[in-house]
Amino acid sequence: MQISDKHVVSMNYTLKNDQGTVLDTSENREPLSFIVGSGMIIPGLEKELHGKEKGDKVSVTVEPKEGYGEYDPSQTVAVSKKQFAEGTEVKVGMTVQAQREDGQVQLLTIKEVVDDTITLDANHPLAGETLHFDVQIEDVREATEEEIEHGHVH
Repeated sequence: MQISDKHVVSMNYTLKNDQGTVLDTSENREPLSFIVGSGMIIPGLEKELHGKEKGDKVSVTVEPKEGYGEYDPSQTVAVSKKQFAEGTEVKVGMTVQAQREDGQVQLLTIKEVVDDTITLDANHPLAGETLHFDVQIEDVREATEEEIEHGHVH
């Protein structure tokens, strides 16, 4: 069965950056399972999996625009350390939550701490990165009506 929309794909993968550093892998874990066409994985990877079958191995390079987007410097903001609860440990690389004006929770990464000023970054941590995936397709099947309705694999 070839991969196409509304199919459940289970795959093992290793994700590396341009320097060859492993950023994520399914090694020693269950394969990643998702419904094709539901937006569960980045578009550039999903597009390259169409037409593949169980047992196929593929290496895919995904440019930022089809991954997590280009890095946008306007998505950073400098705030006073006073906006954090007293005694809160603040270190570069930590992720913090903030509530947006529309009530949604947003994850921000601490990019810089200088004196009492903290620079927060709303970009995805992999924004601007070219991503390199090594994938092995473990299984392909049609999604059930319930899975399609719920938007996730059961």
